[in-house]
Amino acid sequence: MHLAYPAVLAVLLFCTGLYGVLARRNAILVLMSVELMLNAVNLNLVAFDVWLRDTLHAGQALTLFTIAIAAAEIGIGLAIVLMVYRNRGTADIDRLRDNAEPPGDGPAAGTGEAPDDRAADDDAPEQTTGKKAEATA
Repeated sequence: MHLAYPAVLAVLLFCTGLYGVLARRNAILVLMSVELMLNAVNLNLVAFDVWLRDTLHAGQALTLFTIAIAAAEIGIGLAIVLMVYRNRGTADIDRLRDNAEPPGDGPAAGTGEAPDDRAADDDAPEQTTGKKAEATA
């Protein structure tokens, strides 16, 4: 078997997947493109395993491992995409970056606690005593 045919097909698959990862904005299409890239790698592993006539068939064994990892990756990736879609209403990658929290608006620098948390803790005893007073009256 000539090694050139599966190698050219694998290069075409990998380039198509790479284009999909770089050009697409939908998270599900990006995941599908990553799967294309993994399938190109699997095709190369099996082709080189056959070409080298490996008695252990290490390329095929590694391909099965890669398929299992890809299945886990797509399951977790789809779960994350569905969660983001439910929370934000879109799976567009550019909008997800735009909605990200700016670095200066997060927790106070170096303290590890948000400024609002301190104010909420100061008000907490007054609120609980007011509720207890209402409950006893």
